[in-house]
Amino acid sequence: MTNDDRTKKLPAYRPIDARGFRESISRSWGPVDRSVAVPKGLAEAAADHRRKLTAALPGQRIALGAGRAPVRSNDTDYQFRADSDFVWLTGCQAEGAVLVISADGDSTLYLRETAGPEEADFFANARDGELWIGPVPGLKDWSDALQIACRPIEELPMAVRGTLPFILSVPGVEPMLDGLVKTSPTDRNSLRQTLAELRRVKDDWELDQLREAVAASVLAFADVARELPEAIRGGGERWLEGTFYRRARTAGNDVGYASIVAAGRHAPVLHWVRNDGPVNEGDVILLDAGVETRTLYTADVTRTFPATGEYTDAQRQVHDLVHKAQLAALEAVKVGAQYRAFQYEAMRVLAEGLRDWGLLDATIDELLGPDGQQHRRYIVCGTGHYIGLDVHDCAASRPEAYIDATIEAGMALAVEPGLYFHPNDETVPPELRGIGIRIEDNVVVHADRLEILTKDLPITTDGLEQWTRSRLGSR
Repeated sequence: MTNDDRTKKLPAYRPIDARGFRESISRSWGPVDRSVAVPKGLAEAAADHRRKLTAALPGQRIALGAGRAPVRSNDTDYQFRADSDFVWLTGCQAEGAVLVISADGDSTLYLRETAGPEEADFFANARDGELWIGPVPGLKDWSDALQIACRPIEELPMAVRGTLPFILSVPGVEPMLDGLVKTSPTDRNSLRQTLAELRRVKDDWELDQLREAVAASVLAFADVARELPEAIRGGGERWLEGTFYRRARTAGNDVGYASIVAAGRHAPVLHWVRNDGPVNEGDVILLDAGVETRTLYTADVTRTFPATGEYTDAQRQVHDLVHKAQLAALEAVKVGAQYRAFQYEAMRVLAEGLRDWGLLDATIDELLGPDGQQHRRYIVCGTGHYIGLDVHDCAASRPEAYIDATIEAGMALAVEPGLYFHPNDETVPPELRGIGIRIEDNVVVHADRLEILTKDLPITTDGLEQWTRSRLGSR
């Protein structure tokens, strides 16, 4: 072959335009399993959630979309994760799906029907076609799994016609709805707010999902501890982050939020999610991470443990004070108590400890009063929040239904006091600089007791030292 032969322009053939290809690709395909596997009780729980919503907003027509995966780069997308409110109401995780609830409470899911081999989308649609991405559940598959009426997405425009107004979720969730339905910002916010407040109290099915998420997270924490020697040898924070992620993907759907793997001087950084630093002997590892179940409920757990199994005196001093604050906070979480109570108790203990160390020069009343708050230099974040489908669940609630509310049975909370002394903070003695400690437990409130879901992870310095050393020895 000559150079001229190699440089000749070769003909370009598009298979989609070739009759032979289209005839070949459309025949002789066997059956495919497109069924949807859902855990027991999901369909019933979602139906009950819809009944709660329609009772809270009687006579309203409601439309809510699952959303679409955002673009990551050019023609590649981030992994799709359905809108949390949509999942709470349907149990469905189909991209582009839309739930419509009529004024009399009837519910219909509108979804993209699966393209069969005789349709061009089967082989020509790289984003959604089964030849490219594998079997995709169809309308009947979703309807059978979720016990809800399902219709083709092409029928959505007709379904939302009419004179009665819709309440629509925040614009941008589903572009098709944005084009079809116009509602006021007040109505949109009303829907989000109503859903957030309904989701504050979990039913038994939801609590089981959270127990599963926490149990998987406890296993993932142990995985991370076993990999500390590899992290010290050079794998660093990235290695530990990947270790937790592996468990999250095998035991659940994903991590519930961006993991914080903060070693050494990174531990005081509240949202250290870069996770690109080294892990050194003598460091403490602040690991804030949670497994998200395949139903999308997430744990939110933090422990701060020594990389080689032993705290320094300064690390132990800080950890013991945070532990004391954690116990005080947990004691205040009970039915009928103000939501603010456990936050106040944690702050009170921390402020007292910092004052006793000589870092604060004021009375406790002055520190905790509206004109004080000097202790917040070392803990600028809150010390707890709701958990559920979102790591910071129910955030769209009104203040009177969240921070100003009283605690009820069925609420699931994260309780997470901490102290954060930045490396360049000259208000603290040198031995404390660069130390960050947080303890975060996940709890469920019952009428007569507090269930600590994270009880299998120790929270004392002695307990965490022993726990870490036992995992290091089992690698």
